Amino acid sequence: MHVKILDERVVSRAKARGIDVLVYAPHFVRLPDIRARAERFSDDELLVVPAREVFTGSWRDRKHLLAVGLDDPVPDFITLDGALDEFARQEAATLVPHPELLTVSLTIDDIRQHRDAIHAVETYNAKAFSRHNRRGREIAREAALPGFGSSYAHLRGSIGEAWTEFDRDIDSEADLVDALRNGDERHVMRRSGLSHTLRGAVEFAHLGFENSWGKIDRLLLSGMEPTHPNHIAYDGAFDDVSVY
Repeated sequence: MHVKILDERVVSRAKARGIDVLVYAPHFVRLPDIRARAERFSDDELLVVPAREVFTGSWRDRKHLLAVGLDDPVPDFITLDGALDEFARQEAATLVPHPELLTVSLTIDDIRQHRDAIHAVETYNAKAFSRHNRRGREIAREAALPGFGSSYAHLRGSIGEAWTEFDRDIDSEADLVDALRNGDERHVMRRSGLSHTLRGAVEFAHLGFENSWGKIDRLLLSGMEPTHPNHIAYDGAFDDVSVY
């Protein structure tokens, strides 16, 4: 948990690295499209679980949440409370990716305030620096919440650099949601060495593209994001919690 890209090469690399389950949660893609692509690349060797990393708040105050087990689409750019309420209504597993990383993350105060609605905190992210991952572990301990590890792969080479091992079989999306919501025993694992460090640095550098040309393309060239709450696909269902 979790990756942003999915194709034949990603699947091949995941299998070669011994991964059994990939959580696929690309940015600004609607849930039905995510689910369809996840189903296309799932087989007897690799289960791909669809998920959404929802950008709550406006561009000036973003708080990312990862939801696994959604049945109905949830847009970006809604309030934090609105997203948490919707995840709870759908009985999804609500996870906190990259806590206190830059300006796009939940803080320890956010997590304490909403602890009863959160099921796990990311304690290792292959994209983050060591100090960020240490802080993630501290936050999980302070909040008394389980952890999880993620390659957070935006690039194919990062697949399998970090993962979460559960002490039970995960054979379906429902199994994973249950394991996360129930706080089942798990171990956060990662690769090590220079290659791992370099891959993490390349992933972090990719943030520069995301926050420069990628953002310009989304805001100025591509029109309304498919996951904007005002998009016709949501039929006004989130107007009361939209931040735009």
